[in-house]
Amino acid sequence: MALIAYLDSIKSRDPAPRSRWEVLTYPGVLALGFHRIAHALFKARLFLVARIVNHISRFFTAIDIHPGARIGRNFFIDHGFVVIGETAEIGDNVTIYQCVTLGGTDPAGGIAGKRHPTLEDGVIIGSGAQVLGPITVGTRARIGANAVVTRDVPEGATMVGIPAKAVPVDAGDYAKPFMPYGTPCSQKFDPETQKFELLRCEVETLRARLDAMTEEERRKAPGKTAKG
Repeated sequence: MALIAYLDSIKSRDPAPRSRWEVLTYPGVLALGFHRIAHALFKARLFLVARIVNHISRFFTAIDIHPGARIGRNFFIDHGFVVIGETAEIGDNVTIYQCVTLGGTDPAGGIAGKRHPTLEDGVIIGSGAQVLGPITVGTRARIGANAVVTRDVPEGATMVGIPAKAVPVDAGDYAKPFMPYGTPCSQKFDPETQKFELLRCEVETLRARLDAMTEEERRKAPGKTAKG
């Protein structure tokens, strides 16, 4: 049965529930159920009714999924406060943690069009991450907590930082079928250290540019006459 397979897929990613009945109480599961109804109404062009179902779902779950979003099998939102935009497309076996936004950019004066991300199969997005614009996040890619992603993500990449950049991951971590919060937690990988290194590189680059500008201004300045 499809429902049992779905609930079991969540139990395989979350060790907390002790039964399938407990999984059924999860806000993410309830929000997805409401969304299936709202999306069917949206496809039938009953837009107002679809929106009403969407608002009811948001009230009870603190998760806002636009009725137009297209979502595949075994989608799991772990906790609430997630926003998913109208033209978002989500593949199979995708996991999203709390406070994630799949947002749109460049509304083009209200003109409709693809404005939100596409997540391919097996993507994991850590808590607080923002994935913005009509970009594609490749199969089995991982987005670390609090990352901001505005460009396409290659298949299997692990992204951290603001703006998000790909980082190397131990082969053992990459081979795992599931990575909680999209971030490997081995001692070989420290997201905070990685972000510090990115910031350090940016500071050094800016410092070099400032030194070059200062030197150029010094060469252009007219010679000063000594006062005696």
